[in-house]
Amino acid sequence: MSTYALQSVFAPASVAVVGASPRERSLGRLVLQQLREGGFAGPVALVNPHYRDIDGMAAAPRLDALGFAPELVVIAAPPQDVAAVAQAAVDAGARAAIVLTRGMGAGAGSHNEALQAVARAHGLRIVGPNCLGVIAPHASLFASFAAHRPLAGDLALVSQSGAVAAGVLEWARPRGIGFSAVVALGDAIDVDFADLLDYFAVDRHTRAILLYLEHVRDARKFLSAARAAARGKPVVVVKPGRHVRAPVDAQTHIARLATPDAAYDAAFRRAGLLRVHALDELFAAAETLSHLGNVPGKRLALLTNGAGTGMLALDRLVDLGGVPASLSQQTTEALDRACPRGWSHGNPVDMLGDADGERYFAGLQALLADRDNDAVLAMHVPTALSQPQDTADAVVRALQAQAGGGARKPTLAVWMGGDAQALSTLNDAGVPTYATEAEAVRGFMYLVRHREAQQALMETPPSLPQDFVVDGAAAQAVVADALANGEEWLQPGAVARLFAAYGIAFVPSLPARDADEAARIAAPLLEAGGAVAVKLLSPDVMHKSDVDGVRLNLGSADAVREAAEDIVRRARARRPGARIDGVLVQPMVQRPKAREVIAGIADDAVFGPVIVFGRGGTAVEVIDDKALALPPLDLRLAKELVGRTRVSRILKAYRDVPAADEDALALVLVKLAQLAADIPALRELDINPLLVDADGVVALDARVAVAPSRQLHRGRGHPRFAILPYPKEWERNITLADGREAFVRPVRPEDDAMFRAFFARVSAEDLRLRFFRAVRDFSHDFIARLVQLDYARSMALVAIDTASGEMLGAVRLLADANFDRGEYGIMVRSDLKGAGIGWQLMEAMIEVAHWLGLNLIEGQVLRENSTMLSMCRHLGFDVVPDPDDAMVMLVALPVGKGK
Repeated sequence: MSTYALQSVFAPASVAVVGASPRERSLGRLVLQQLREGGFAGPVALVNPHYRDIDGMAAAPRLDALGFAPELVVIAAPPQDVAAVAQAAVDAGARAAIVLTRGMGAGAGSHNEALQAVARAHGLRIVGPNCLGVIAPHASLFASFAAHRPLAGDLALVSQSGAVAAGVLEWARPRGIGFSAVVALGDAIDVDFADLLDYFAVDRHTRAILLYLEHVRDARKFLSAARAAARGKPVVVVKPGRHVRAPVDAQTHIARLATPDAAYDAAFRRAGLLRVHALDELFAAAETLSHLGNVPGKRLALLTNGAGTGMLALDRLVDLGGVPASLSQQTTEALDRACPRGWSHGNPVDMLGDADGERYFAGLQALLADRDNDAVLAMHVPTALSQPQDTADAVVRALQAQAGGGARKPTLAVWMGGDAQALSTLNDAGVPTYATEAEAVRGFMYLVRHREAQQALMETPPSLPQDFVVDGAAAQAVVADALANGEEWLQPGAVARLFAAYGIAFVPSLPARDADEAARIAAPLLEAGGAVAVKLLSPDVMHKSDVDGVRLNLGSADAVREAAEDIVRRARARRPGARIDGVLVQPMVQRPKAREVIAGIADDAVFGPVIVFGRGGTAVEVIDDKALALPPLDLRLAKELVGRTRVSRILKAYRDVPAADEDALALVLVKLAQLAADIPALRELDINPLLVDADGVVALDARVAVAPSRQLHRGRGHPRFAILPYPKEWERNITLADGREAFVRPVRPEDDAMFRAFFARVSAEDLRLRFFRAVRDFSHDFIARLVQLDYARSMALVAIDTASGEMLGAVRLLADANFDRGEYGIMVRSDLKGAGIGWQLMEAMIEVAHWLGLNLIEGQVLRENSTMLSMCRHLGFDVVPDPDDAMVMLVALPVGKGK
């Protein structure tokens, strides 16, 4: 349901409380008291059939006896009564309910199941059960039993824990930090994180969203909403359980490296969320985000009256990836005039221990005017000569002076000793304050990381190579054969065929049943002048080195025979119950300057397939140098994945070792992601080692697990991907009215250049008709929003001339958060009107609306755009004037079931 009826949760016209009693610790009574004292403007009613009044407030026996329809109902009834109360709320006209009741149970036959049945049948939105309640300060709604009412502000807090939500409120209150809303989800049988992310993403009172998250139930829904919200506002998340290990039955290195928290971290990163690791960090993020906007870069200048604290701050800045700002010559000269001779003449700017307000004013003015920094941290250390309030006043005066000349540079403050009056002065002026220099630097870096996440969301990836062609049918046949034979792990020959279908270089592995056959297989390889490796062949031994099952650099048939016998003998002794099928013979790969890495696919219980990359070799789990990413991947995401590992440093050139081919490595990761998308039955893929050097990439050893595809996610597209991959099923060929052939496909992120070339061939008048205004320049951000799609909630199809490769036109459809309506837009190249492109694209768009499960397609068309209006009428759209704009017509086409 997403945002449906959530306005009734956060801004209801009326509220009824069911279940309050005279007991001192009655949750209903506490919430009733909070509602009455919180200043809620609408009617607040009490329902309890056992009492005539509570705390002087009359009680109605039933919801239908109130005399008005309550928009929001707060339920604090016993578990066995909750579903009946919810049904009564529906009958009385309520649109939403907050259920405080604990102990509702889970699963078949539980009270929660009964409550869900009522909610789903009637569209009643449920927050909870077992929750702290909802607080919406801008609506004066305090439907919660939290200890204190928060100030009204612009931070939305969504928590799976009522205790955490209450703790954040208590921390924020003395610091003057306010909230647009506070929600504790509890059991979350209906309203969940995704719903609230969609809601707060467009809420005018919310500037940033804070999440305390323990687990995600619907990965695709969550990530789709998170990506949409993070494009417009900072979203900060804290999640416990960082050291939970991989499942105990994990058999490969890849599966053990892909811990649950690493998968969550990859998901947060992909969605553009800012992750912190503890509540104090969440508090620091809240402090920063509640006062400051975007920061243009990561260069920080420090102003202090104590050199030691400044140096500690710079150390922490570098630790976290920030950059100490340099001082321009103009700034140095200004500081020379303002400070005594002994000032530091560098960053940190130490104005000495006797610095007074006037010195702080002049110093901060100089740094605020310096273009060589992106933000300023002002620090004050109490001394016998310092004046905390005087210096705080000076900081505020300097900021006010700068604000008069334009945008205010982000400024943070640390007033050690915690002078209450000085801190109040700074906070009232919108300056975030921190107890220590480390917290302040961390707060600054939150701003930096948010900006970087926003940039990453808008970056355009490079195009894939022209020869990026995979044989999906061949790969699927390999897996289908294995499944038909009841195999859980692909045989070496099948692995080789699978990799060949995706162009992944793989050293041939030739199976031998015994030592004599191994010697015969090795003979031609040895005659060619090379050496061979012999490895154990067993479906029950995942890691050959565990049983000493590898011999390298064998130069003769006798050596091969002896090695094979020894390997089999040792394996049977160490793993007496294992199936031993013989050995594998491989030609030795002589690449002395290659680096060993590991790459593969793991299956996460929440997010489905994840791509894993890191340092390879036998000690891979001990070193634990890895990074994860959610597929699908493009080349930019693949390179970013590599760059998050320590092994990436030795991929560069050093001493006499040339740089490795990182482009080839990134391409392998993209291919693995494509493989995961094409074959849902693939469960696990482990390449270790994967050799990479200046000549490219080659896999030396690999294991691939398969199993019948199971539904991890019920919905459109790939059944197990948390992020819907490129929907290849929408590719098609069309013939235009002039006989030319065109290829229609979904838009991809790398289409940036193609769109720019297209817009260059669209007239200014057609651009005005499409965008309702004159368009002279197309920024990178504008194009990025057109080509970077979340296929789970939107689709854009582009028509490309088959002969020339030029873009002819495009249509897009964006679903609302409730998947009820979709807004469309279409544009055809100006010199191709009348060729039938627009008509065929519109028909395809209507098919997409059915695929997305929408009920209505709608759009706005300028009244003067007669061509578009005529086409809409012929396609069955209703066309009516816009009551709010005489220049616009509204077009709508029902496409729901049966249409």
